[in-house]
Amino acid sequence: MEALSGQPQPPLRLCPGPGVMAEKVLVTGGAGYIGSHTVLELLEAGYLPVVIDNFHNAVRGGGSMPESLRRVQELTGRSLEFEEMDILDQAALEHLFKKHSFMAVIHFAGLKAVGESVQKPLDYYRVNLTGTIQLLEAWNAVLLRYFNPTGAHASGCIGEDPQGIPNNLMPYVSQVAIGRRAALNVFGNDYDTEDGTGVRDYIHVVDLAKGHIAALRKLKEQCGCRIYNLGTGTGYSVLQMVRAMEKASGRKIPYKVVARREGDVAACYANPSLALQELGWTAALGLDRMCEDLWRWQKQNPSGFGAQA
Repeated sequence: MEALSGQPQPPLRLCPGPGVMAEKVLVTGGAGYIGSHTVLELLEAGYLPVVIDNFHNAVRGGGSMPESLRRVQELTGRSLEFEEMDILDQAALEHLFKKHSFMAVIHFAGLKAVGESVQKPLDYYRVNLTGTIQLLEAWNAVLLRYFNPTGAHASGCIGEDPQGIPNNLMPYVSQVAIGRRAALNVFGNDYDTEDGTGVRDYIHVVDLAKGHIAALRKLKEQCGCRIYNLGTGTGYSVLQMVRAMEKASGRKIPYKVVARREGDVAACYANPSLALQELGWTAALGLDRMCEDLWRWQKQNPSGFGAQA
């Protein structure tokens, strides 16, 4: 069993011949933001995704299917299998692995909000460590390290829909732009950066999803444990991101500076050169495209998935 934890080229299309079964890939947390975009890329690349999710950060659609995945099926014209499941439910996982033969696992069922991780460290330990251990006992692994996915599918049909107050910058910014929130809180403007606000590496979620497809191909080489950074290699500050979103939306985005947030650092961005060398992957979509696609999603879905589900 092999796993991914998590090209500007077209997706690799696996078109099985007569009598050849397409390869099954288990996607944990696959109804969420990054997961749903990756499931779409898997379907378009010819894989058969089996998705599990506990609806921690997903909206129910018609029947038992999450709304995000219902839209993925609609966009691709292809079907997927979904089961509501928590990765901490070991008996359910064992039953799932007896039922299916997976060629790989893409693991998104984790928690990753900086502020919340400081407030609830044991929850993060339980889900991120214990849950992952229960998921698989032995694997070849490609570990994908990335920071701040943003943007949305170009159709505007799927995108980031945080349940409750967004923990990430860009969904908060877009909700201010659409009028759901009054103003953005900027956590500190006294960092050692160009404008005093925190600098991060932002990556378009579609580029990120395609990076997972590239990593699946790498697993077939029986590569052992490999680690790759997926990012643009360029850091942008909070205020640079606000200005870019103002340009995309044509709207002024009010903000106020508040105290620093515990756990934050001044700057954090990736060197993605190894991913280009060994996976043939590089980010193709720049900052303007990230904000344009994010704004299209927000305009078409001002209340996220919930209003249409």
